[in-house]
Order: sequence, then structure tokens, then C-alpha cells
Amino acid sequence: MAAGCFWGVQYYFDQVPGVVKTTVGYCGGHTKDPTYEEVVFHHTGYAEAVLIEFNTSILSYKILIKQFFRMHDPTQLNRQGPDVGDMYRSTIFYLNPEQKQIAEIIRDEVQLKINKTVVTQLVPPTKFYKAELYHQKFTEKTGLGMCHIPYKPV
Repeated sequence: MAAGCFWGVQYYFDQVPGVVKTTVGYCGGHTKDPTYEEVVFHHTGYAEAVLIEFNTSILSYKILIKQFFRMHDPTQLNRQGPDVGDMYRSTIFYLNPEQKQIAEIIRDEVQLKINKTVVTQLVPPTKFYKAELYHQKFTEKTGLGMCHIPYKPV
């Protein structure tokens, strides 16, 4: 999932009961083995994303998607807060038709509730490339990188 700067997205999802592991990286682009420097200069098409592994006996995909929409502003196109660019876009990379359908339902519910256009993309993933080691658990290690809109119930 992509919802702005991956540092804050990872930190947020790490707090959700049932999330087993998160990894920050790049998804949705068109080059091989992208680096952070390439992604931030808009040459690759990648979004900063978080790969989320979760225990389905504790956490449903539906709840995971609801958490996704609670942690950012899905009406901002190619940005989140102070971060601007297509690498900060709102995207759900679904793995199968069932996940796509669940994400569509939740996205549409959010749009009705807030009465604004939700620009979140729903797309199958390209290859996920793990980000450089210093990006992993960055907020947890440094206390920095929480530049997202504060949590709000949807």
C-alpha cells in the first residue's frame, strides 16, 4: 500500500494488531532495481509503498483497508501533507480480485462519507523492490518521519 512517505505509513501499520511484518520499498513503477534517489526524482514511476504481512485470524483485509484510509487524505492527488510528487500517491496494490472488490467497496464508502473525490488508485502490483536498509523502521529508530495527517476515524 502507498499513502505518502513510507516512513510514517510503516510506523502506522506496525501499530495495527495482527500486522506481523512491514517492509518499505517501491512499487508501481517501470524500471529495474530503483533506488531512493531515482524514485524521488520522478524518473521511475514508483510509489513509496509498504509491503504488509498480516495474520488473517486476527486482522481481516477489510479492516486493513479501513486503516489505510484512516491514516492519510485519499483526496490529495500525488501528495500527502508536505510531501509532493507521484511517489507519494495513494494506491492500493491488490493481489487478487477479492482484495480489489473489498478495496473498491471501502473506497466508495469513504468517498460517500467525506463527500469528496477519493483519488486512491487500485491496481495490481508491479514487482516490489525493498528500500535501502536505512529506510526500514526509520520512524521507530529515529522518532522522525511522521509527517502524515493525524489519525482520524472514517
